[in-house]
Amino acid sequence: MEKTIITVAVTGAFPTKEHNPNIPLTPKEIASDVYECWQAGAAVAHLHMRDDEGKGTMSKEKFGETVELIRSKCDIVLNLTTSGDLHATDETRMAHLIELKPEMASYDAGSMNWMHSSLFLNTPQFLENLGKTMMENGVKPEIEIFDAGMIYNTLYYMKKGVIAQPAHVQFVLGAAGGTAATVENLVYLKNLIPQGSTWSAFGIGKGHLPIMLATLALDGHIRVGMEDNVYYAKNQLATSNAQFVARAARVIKEANKEIATPNEAREILGLKKK
Repeated sequence: MEKTIITVAVTGAFPTKEHNPNIPLTPKEIASDVYECWQAGAAVAHLHMRDDEGKGTMSKEKFGETVELIRSKCDIVLNLTTSGDLHATDETRMAHLIELKPEMASYDAGSMNWMHSSLFLNTPQFLENLGKTMMENGVKPEIEIFDAGMIYNTLYYMKKGVIAQPAHVQFVLGAAGGTAATVENLVYLKNLIPQGSTWSAFGIGKGHLPIMLATLALDGHIRVGMEDNVYYAKNQLATSNAQFVARAARVIKEANKEIATPNEAREILGLKKK
């Protein structure tokens, strides 16, 4: 049977306790939440950090503390963001990769107007340096795609030797300033990536369930979690990230597929087994 990877994005850089009191923000809260998600079936955890005021930060100390706590609990694949703070420098967006050498990290393959209120900058120089830094430190890029142009950026950097193949692509649908979360858009974007690539997708907010179901039908992997959606259902706040993972696990089984363990995810993604 086919194996499907569940990635959980537990925190993100934007949602607060005011949006959902159950979102984890501190290293201890994040580590405890990730452990519960691992127990529910998540194979990969995508991590953002928050400072002491709850704002997004690229603090390598916060990353280090959280990674250590998670590693003491379980063998989930760790995927660290490189875009947790719009005010971070190129250097601080990569420093934790050099120090911690995680198995995976996000590679946002272009710039965009973020939430119609600010610029999410990923300059050509940064993308080239980030790709090289990942290769030098054995970090697999999770190539985050918000629109079709980012796929063509990815193809360019593959040709230049900055990104290795086969790639792992994460489609981010429904972000304000990016591509809308529709099944038609997902199919279009999926058909642009290089053959042999693995891929995953998620829809933000109300696009969550339609994109998850379409992704499973198209044999992709899925991502869930409060970074993308603080509501479990209409007008119903999620009680935990594990609640999202548990639903994803049920849907995968109903689709006659199997849930990938962390080591099976490592095999699928071309990572070294733990």
